[in-house]
Amino acid sequence: MTFSGKTVLITGASRGIGAATAHHLAALGANVVLTARSAQALEQLAADIGPQAKAIACDVSDYDQVKAAVDLAVAQFGGLDILVNNAGLLAPVHRVADFAPKDWDQVIDVNVKGVFYMMHAALPNMIAQGGGTILNISSGAAYGVLEGWSHYCASKAAVLQLTRSGHEEYAAQGITCLGLSPGTVATDMQVLIKASGVNPVSKLDVSDHIPASDVAEAIAYLCGPAGADFAGEDFHLKAPESRAVIGLPAR
Repeated sequence: MTFSGKTVLITGASRGIGAATAHHLAALGANVVLTARSAQALEQLAADIGPQAKAIACDVSDYDQVKAAVDLAVAQFGGLDILVNNAGLLAPVHRVADFAPKDWDQVIDVNVKGVFYMMHAALPNMIAQGGGTILNISSGAAYGVLEGWSHYCASKAAVLQLTRSGHEEYAAQGITCLGLSPGTVATDMQVLIKASGVNPVSKLDVSDHIPASDVAEAIAYLCGPAGADFAGEDFHLKAPESRAVIGLPAR
């Protein structure tokens, strides 16, 4: 598989799934535009990848910053072919009545509004150039409730509906919009989950989580021609048949 000549914008790119995806897609020939709130980490990642990477600090809950990131991708590389909406928050973990409303709001601002903002800013460019791919990072939390995760579950359910809306409204204009539910991944988020001690996910061992590199390989697969087979829905990486089709070993 090659992404030569393709430009990919990745949110939440400074670490974890985002950083692994940036490295993997760049190795496959893509130009990568890296966004996150931490400018220093982004600049280091871009330097590690080389001239085909461009970093821009961006808080996805701020539409002006989102628009600036999309405009940079188009100005720097001549277009935007793939958007990977990876940025997301989970902490803090509380029951509904124990949340500070501002903390609940922040997760919704990043996890839901951030995805909408990026889609809103990217779609006109993709439509004008005749097509593109939008991949939203989803979660099993979109389908079920976990104690202490009302904000995260609600946000991922909303992202699933944004994925379905993107497919319903723009498939005829060449846009492939789909989601990826990776399961539990060995990132900093799992450290926070473990520390909370709330719900069964916090009881998992480190060995139960897949590496971020598995998710990066899945993203590359789904951003290629095969992604059209899953348009409008989530691809569930936990499923043995999903891992097999990508060429990942069974777990």
